[in-house]
Amino acid sequence: MRQNPYKDRIVIVTGAGRGIGRYIAEAYAYQGAQVVLAEKDQDSGLEVERVINSQDQRGHLILTDVSNPQDITELFEQVQATFGAVHILINNAGISRFEAPYQLTVEAWDQIINTNLRSVFLCSRAAAQIMRLTGGGSIVNIASTRAFMSEENSEAYAASKGGVIALTHALAASFASDQIQVNSISPGWIETGDVANLRPVDHRQHWSGRVGTPKDIADACLFLTDPQNNFINGTNLIIDGGMTKKMIYAP
Repeated sequence: MRQNPYKDRIVIVTGAGRGIGRYIAEAYAYQGAQVVLAEKDQDSGLEVERVINSQDQRGHLILTDVSNPQDITELFEQVQATFGAVHILINNAGISRFEAPYQLTVEAWDQIINTNLRSVFLCSRAAAQIMRLTGGGSIVNIASTRAFMSEENSEAYAASKGGVIALTHALAASFASDQIQVNSISPGWIETGDVANLRPVDHRQHWSGRVGTPKDIADACLFLTDPQNNFINGTNLIIDGGMTKKMIYAP
């Protein structure tokens, strides 16, 4: 019987306090990993840590604002000092802001880019510096289908997520000799609240017949970071029920 590939692995999930990040963190903990919850909101981070540990699993909150480079440095210093390794990194933390490009300030643009894109580079580099010492690892970056399709007033967010996909294959090339795989996932509509509140039309418009859930993204992370799937490298996996391939005309 094949051994559990996640038992006792050190997994870092950024933005683990809510939504997709929380579900990813809990999924790895359920598989037996030691999960570092890199979250800037103390209350939500402590709640996820409490839930994981109450189930005889292992979660470790480290307060981290990924838009702050010093926080990232301290995160990985603490992880290396405590655990001595990093096996998997999920770059999930992100923010969105929808504002007309005529009004979008440089400060708002920088905050989105620094949180959603710069942090992916800095966290990935810091993780790889540890991974390369212990035989490699796997990195998954959470991008978005908004890298391929847009609504108005989404310039900064779209730019950040398009950058994540390009950064993913660049890092995969640079880290290849250290046996580190780097992939990205582009979620579509993922309902992080109560799916029961959605309308039937919300589900029907997807080829898969339903809106996505955080479990869809967590399952994909587990798949991509499984060592037996290490031939998947430098790619972007779109998980959107088919929406980005759907031809839509106005009625």
